[in-house]
Amino acid sequence: MSIEATLTAPERKLLLNLKSRTELSELVKLTGLSEVEAMRAVQWLSNKGLVKYCTKLIEEVLLGKNGKQYIKKGLPERRFLKALSDGKTKLTEIPLSKDELQVSIGLLKRLNAIEINSTKPLSFKLTEQGMSLLKRKTLEESFLETLSKPRPVAELKPEEKAALNKLLSRKAIVEIKEKKLVFVEPTAKANNLTELKDEELIGRLTKQIIVSGDWKKRKFRTYDLIAPVPKLRGGRRHVLSQVIEYIRRIWLDMGFTEMTGRLVQTGFWNFDALFTAQDHPVRDIHDTFFIKHPAKGKLPSKELVERVQRTHENGWTTGSKGWNYRWDSEEAKLNVMRTHTTSLSARTLAALKPDEIPGKYFAVGRNFRNETIDWSHSFEFYQVEGIVVAKDVSFRHLLGYLRAYYKKLGYDKVRFRPAYFPYTEPSVEAEVYLADKRKWIELGGAGIFRPEVVKPLLGLDIPVLAWGQGLERGIMEHLGVNDLRKIYTCDTSEINDQRVWLRCQQ
Repeated sequence: MSIEATLTAPERKLLLNLKSRTELSELVKLTGLSEVEAMRAVQWLSNKGLVKYCTKLIEEVLLGKNGKQYIKKGLPERRFLKALSDGKTKLTEIPLSKDELQVSIGLLKRLNAIEINSTKPLSFKLTEQGMSLLKRKTLEESFLETLSKPRPVAELKPEEKAALNKLLSRKAIVEIKEKKLVFVEPTAKANNLTELKDEELIGRLTKQIIVSGDWKKRKFRTYDLIAPVPKLRGGRRHVLSQVIEYIRRIWLDMGFTEMTGRLVQTGFWNFDALFTAQDHPVRDIHDTFFIKHPAKGKLPSKELVERVQRTHENGWTTGSKGWNYRWDSEEAKLNVMRTHTTSLSARTLAALKPDEIPGKYFAVGRNFRNETIDWSHSFEFYQVEGIVVAKDVSFRHLLGYLRAYYKKLGYDKVRFRPAYFPYTEPSVEAEVYLADKRKWIELGGAGIFRPEVVKPLLGLDIPVLAWGQGLERGIMEHLGVNDLRKIYTCDTSEINDQRVWLRCQQ
């Protein structure tokens, strides 16, 4: 089978007109094909090894909306000078818009083309320099006249580039846009074709061709059954969505109830209810995103607010001394992008009824912190939150829940080390071992909520196990990425190549 017999009519036209490296728009003129038809033919021929093509981005300058008008009417400064030469010296007599007047007066004043009489009514006088300007074209005017069609910026002369820069500083006279050029050239394989003719082969039988007998006089196009075709991919969920659903299933299967809530929380729920002092560095603008509109939200019931306030100021009835400062309710009203899903745990505790204890709750939610972005940090991240409210739970139960969770994520090596958090005591940080990096990595904090958190919110002083584990760092090893930013990619080609989440629950 000869390759010529497989070519469509557009492919034939393009090859017969392609003698050397040629830009696509020129081929469109030579062949009479549309740009879409020509580009499709180029791609088909490229797949068959008959042509090579490459793309190049160039910048072109073209007329803007105002520039198209000024080509016909003249630039505002020229119309201003023309009006003065016709005896129209008062500002109200000059037929320009307010913006055009402002630009023209400033420009002509700098060129010493006009004199301004500031006595009311404001009037102007044409100078000798202005008369001289009226008799010749400016560089800007001459340049505009060359823009009947777009021009490549790289091909402009120095004086034209100077005119362009001046016009770009003005509103919608000229604009620069990127244009993609496609250059096509035949390969040695194409140059060796001997049977290529400008004829249209039958590629599809129709009733008319059969009835007329036209098929007897013409040749049929041969189909190339081994020609490369684009790879087809089925639809799929983003890997992050797969992971979130998998983690939700882990906790649901362990009997937990899911917590949900808004991304924007008041400082009361995000900080104060968790016994975080109002002068704590974490509440600084360098660590937290504050909302401007609306800047403040509403506080919960007066009774709950008073308990939290007294806990901060003197410890209330928790056995603590508190933070020994005057608690500010206005500070607590400030709206923030939640910095942790622990704010949902605080809301859940405050809403619990006596018959809902014991209870187990979890959340998988987005949080925001003003972090420096690197391979393991981002300003936006997911957190796996959990609390267990019961009278008979202990620190050993907390470690057991976390070990079970990380076991289901595929980590056999888990360790815990002492830590400090304002709202838990004792506190730990969970670490897992990354085999590829040969290092331990911290994935989140955990502990038992302090009485200063539990008693004001719940009204009872009982143990509440709590944890907030990072999500992205915990799945990097399985996905084969060493930078968590790659998890959030929106590039469909990268998403298609990402591993599917196939962790098996153990």
